[in-house]
Amino acid sequence: MSSLKEIKGRIHSVKSTQKITSAMKMVSSAKLRKAQRIVENFLPYENKINALLQNFLNAEDSVVVSPLAETREVKRVAIVAVSSNSSLCGSFNANVIRKLEQRAEYYHYLGNNNILIYPVGKKIQKACSKMGFTPQCDLETLIDKPDYEGAARLAGELLRLFLKKEVDNVELIYHHFHSRSSQVLKNEVFLPVDLQQSGKNNAHSVNYIVEPDRETIIEELIPKALRLKMYASLLDSSASEHAARTIAMQMATENANDLLQELSLQYNKSRQQAITNELLDIIGASFGMN
Repeated sequence: MSSLKEIKGRIHSVKSTQKITSAMKMVSSAKLRKAQRIVENFLPYENKINALLQNFLNAEDSVVVSPLAETREVKRVAIVAVSSNSSLCGSFNANVIRKLEQRAEYYHYLGNNNILIYPVGKKIQKACSKMGFTPQCDLETLIDKPDYEGAARLAGELLRLFLKKEVDNVELIYHHFHSRSSQVLKNEVFLPVDLQQSGKNNAHSVNYIVEPDRETIIEELIPKALRLKMYASLLDSSASEHAARTIAMQMATENANDLLQELSLQYNKSRQQAITNELLDIIGASFGMN
């Protein structure tokens, strides 16, 4: 059985850890509320742009052909994977890394030189290097404070590569924030755009009067919608990270509390045993003297 001093030291250590995890939980909760507000403020704008695009695609006698929707044989692929810059967020980063490994394995026949990885976050960037891939650019700062300009630059680079036929397919791997306790890992095709799917499920189409013409407007809307999608993915992932860390720190705090109860019980039993032993020694010594 451990000595009283050892148990007391463990109790002190667990209490210190519990204070840290509790503080981290409060910080993550505050960051989560801020991230949620940003997402809630941004979603109406993104939904309106997507609805506008769907209305154009659903218009009668409208045949839309876009170079961004061109489907071709995949000879080179780009994958954008979004993780966090720090740990202590449960399986958040491990899920992204596992999915990236699966997609890299799926495209292994292309060779590593034809699989371009755009890692957003330190954790996925380190995993990317361990897998034998060279990160295409440094995007660590893009996840700490997601901003539209940074997301637009990344989306613009991917659009440029696709239009120049330097890549034939672009995928996104990120977490979708569903609720505080649920973050869903997504693996979506970013390019080419599926215009038929984008134009579905819109029963209330609006016939707009547009200038200069419908095709020109659509050519402007599609890249804008893609830039917004990239930004939305970063916001989603950021909110998911804070939610995952909040839950992880809450569980760690609760586990520390359970461990403290066990250690306190063990300490009291050991202390009681020590007192009993001392009494027995005193009684034994007194009988010996008699």
